[in-house]
Amino acid sequence: MTDSDRDARRLWSRKVHGLTPYVPGEQPRDRAYIKLNTNENPYPPAPGVVEAIQTFPVERLKLYPDPTGHATRTALADYHGVTLEQVFVGNGSDEVLAMAFQAFFNHHVDPATASESEQIVFPDITYSFYPVYARLYDIPYRTVPLADDFTMPLERLKASCAGIVLANPNAPTGIAISLDDIRALADSDHDRLVLVDEAYVDFGGESAVALLTEFDNILVIQTLSKSRSLAGMRIGFAIGDPHLIHALERIRDSFNSYTLDSLAQTCAIAAFADGPWFETTRARIMATRERTIKALQTLGFFVLPSAANFIFIRHDRLKAADLYARLRDAGILVRHFKQPRIENFLRVSIGTDSEMDAFITALTGIATDSQ
Repeated sequence: MTDSDRDARRLWSRKVHGLTPYVPGEQPRDRAYIKLNTNENPYPPAPGVVEAIQTFPVERLKLYPDPTGHATRTALADYHGVTLEQVFVGNGSDEVLAMAFQAFFNHHVDPATASESEQIVFPDITYSFYPVYARLYDIPYRTVPLADDFTMPLERLKASCAGIVLANPNAPTGIAISLDDIRALADSDHDRLVLVDEAYVDFGGESAVALLTEFDNILVIQTLSKSRSLAGMRIGFAIGDPHLIHALERIRDSFNSYTLDSLAQTCAIAAFADGPWFETTRARIMATRERTIKALQTLGFFVLPSAANFIFIRHDRLKAADLYARLRDAGILVRHFKQPRIENFLRVSIGTDSEMDAFITALTGIATDSQ
């Protein structure tokens, strides 16, 4: 073999060769778009966050951040009415989810031969990072199909398994389940974890934090990327029983003790201190969502009920792939999943009123041209 024939992929581990990584939403650089494809908040961070960034003492950057995030965790604990020992912080909720998969799910069973009781479960249509984590960490798993109307198959999730992972509200459907449903899942087997991913809970869902006084087998994970407009800062956190939090700390400190930088910790504290901004902007997003749904229904779209900052839509006459391409040509990005059962749906993030007006205008033109 000559040097020109050599390929550095020969140095890859067997693990890397076998991975199918998560594919994030498109972040284009070729032109300016109306971005309705990655569920970002259309409004800027709270004024208190802006001030915190502007007044941040730059000399602190030469020092390592507080590895425990004590001040940030204190702010989160006070806000949610829990103790400091019940809060864990990390570099975005994706990292916290990854650590939870490592901390709580079985790593000593061959996924190829695992029984149902040794597998974790999650819906077949949900956040696509869950199977990525399971495969990365060799965790046996199976998916449970959502019902035909995309509601959660609660009874099937209660079946024998090693753990349950739920996005509530679910992504990409936007449909939420009630606290009573989560209570029933946790109560069905106190010896398995129910991991509740609440990335979108602030847009109409009910947080399972309210159940933590009843159950030590529920772990709630949230993010500041959506309702707090800090997707670029990467801040996530978990709330649960102190023993669950300790397990996450053991994983973190076996990997990287400094997961959340000093500026991010300062911004998180400021974000939770500004309650009026949070309430105003999330109310605006929910109002825009409902107005957009009505406009889409007038155009003949089917829209799933949403408790998130996005909607999941389809049209019986117009193909989702074609709609995606034509919207992109018009300078509007949405998300199209080439996945069985949902290949004719589009997920549309809720933008400002003017952005959603432009979206509706573009769809109206496409629908008229297709008649």
